[in-house]
Amino acid sequence: MDLTQGTQKEKNARAKKMMLWFGIISLLMGFAGWTSAFIVSSAREDWLMDFQLPTAFYYSTAVIILSSFSYILAKSAVRKNEQKTGSNWLYATLVLGIVFIVLQFTGFSEIIAQGYYFTGPTSNITMSYIFLIAAVHVLHVVAGIISLLVVLFNQLRGKYTPDNLLGMELGATFWHFLDLLWVYLMLFFYFF
Repeated sequence: MDLTQGTQKEKNARAKKMMLWFGIISLLMGFAGWTSAFIVSSAREDWLMDFQLPTAFYYSTAVIILSSFSYILAKSAVRKNEQKTGSNWLYATLVLGIVFIVLQFTGFSEIIAQGYYFTGPTSNITMSYIFLIAAVHVLHVVAGIISLLVVLFNQLRGKYTPDNLLGMELGATFWHFLDLLWVYLMLFFYFF
């Protein structure tokens, strides 16, 4: 496919999608670096071998997966020109995103209740990595929620139609990436 061909609208859409993918790839590289450092650091003598992930992290995983499905349903409804249903599914996605963040902080509280802190005399390198990686992911989910609020605002203004879904598609792609990234991180923490 020749990227220079097509209408201005098609070129604009391709450029926006490409920029999103460049951003996603850069985020992947950052998380790959942190998880690689986690693996390398696991050879240290002070590494915790028997740490159990907080149960709130498991619940948050289910919630973020559900939020991806609700975003898919929102897009599907708008594609069928069912605007009110699309808006309702976007609201559901927003609520699930907020619940995810609340559960993450509940998980951090569970870790602290076990006596592990991010820094200080009672900190541990294992916990510092888990706090760091999870907290950075939470920051990206906050960015995803901001993106979702923009999509929801535009949806309520009637911007999206079956023929014009670009903003919603970009927001959904980023949201699904955050979902898959968290699932990967949970599997990573569980097995390493």
